[in-house]
Amino acid sequence: MRIGFDAKRLFCNFTGLGNYSRNNIVALRNAFPENDYVLFTPRLHVNDITRPFMEMKSVEVKTPETFLKGGLWRTCLLSGVLAKEHIDVFHGLSHELPFGIDRSGVASVVTIHDVAFKTFTQMYHWHDRQIYDIKMRYACRHADRIVAISESTKRDVMRFYEVDEGKVDVVYQPVQDIYYTPMRRETALASVHAFAPHLPREFMLYVGSVNSRKNLLGIVKAMERIPLESRLPLVIVGNGREYKLQVEQYIAEHGMEKSFFWLSNLKDNHQLQALYTLALVFLYPSFYEGFGLPVVEALLSGCPVVTSNVSSLPEAGGDAAVLVNPNSDEEIADGIKRLLSLSDEERKGMVSEGRDYAERMFRPDAIARQLMDVYQRTKQ
Repeated sequence: MRIGFDAKRLFCNFTGLGNYSRNNIVALRNAFPENDYVLFTPRLHVNDITRPFMEMKSVEVKTPETFLKGGLWRTCLLSGVLAKEHIDVFHGLSHELPFGIDRSGVASVVTIHDVAFKTFTQMYHWHDRQIYDIKMRYACRHADRIVAISESTKRDVMRFYEVDEGKVDVVYQPVQDIYYTPMRRETALASVHAFAPHLPREFMLYVGSVNSRKNLLGIVKAMERIPLESRLPLVIVGNGREYKLQVEQYIAEHGMEKSFFWLSNLKDNHQLQALYTLALVFLYPSFYEGFGLPVVEALLSGCPVVTSNVSSLPEAGGDAAVLVNPNSDEEIADGIKRLLSLSDEERKGMVSEGRDYAERMFRPDAIARQLMDVYQRTKQ
């Protein structure tokens, strides 16, 4: 089979959507090397992360060969290119399909990650919401099949875009391969000491964008409820704008500066894995997520998790995580205290349960097989 992909995010985005694209291509290529995988991108950013895809066997990279380049090529001309390239199935990896895909003779699949612009409208400019809505509505209407990255996202797609349930397949997203090989604690200690020697030996961890949807301020307020002598510092891996300033202001006004350490320039996922490995608790009480990838990364790294009981997060954490109401500072604080009070034996049991759940539910080879099944049914 000759499978095409919208690879803009793969080559130009180095966080969530880009990671999803890269992890899926690697998983598919490893599980089904007999197929041809064609990556269509309006531009290339070549670095250590993207270069392997340009050298990978059975993978081709296609860029515009006309004077019309960039987003216009990706949106308006790509359907014609797919037919000329004899693509059997085209997969839009991030909410979009090129216009005219339904008239190209090429079967199509689109992944919908979330509809956060509809549920957290205050985070998005009005004109951005309109553009996102137009593109997503078109993709949902004209795709042969839709992949939702969680049952929660599937419900949202059906709710907001009036999609028939039988058209939507839930396929979870794979985690980068490195997380399936636990890092030795000694290796993690040496790594963190090298890139962040100022961090305390014991800490809790938050990973993600610093915005209102992720609820970092809720974590800060929960920590305020924990007596200082029992409180562990929080390492925050992520960056933000106005909301980050709001969080920093609250921390300063309440004299909590010594309880927080900010990191925003990690070199790679090996450094992040080292932090997960050493953290005593991972905190992720988000109000809304399409999937909640950091929860799975933490579980695979042996870090007990406190996360939300809403949206997709119960799917990401399963019974292995402590689920709390993200609107309740008190529940978040109780979740933190519960994990910090575990005995060594209880902690080992929780770590083992979490890793088993994440490996069983989110293995790349299993996810690749599910995606290939979607492609086969779409082609028919």
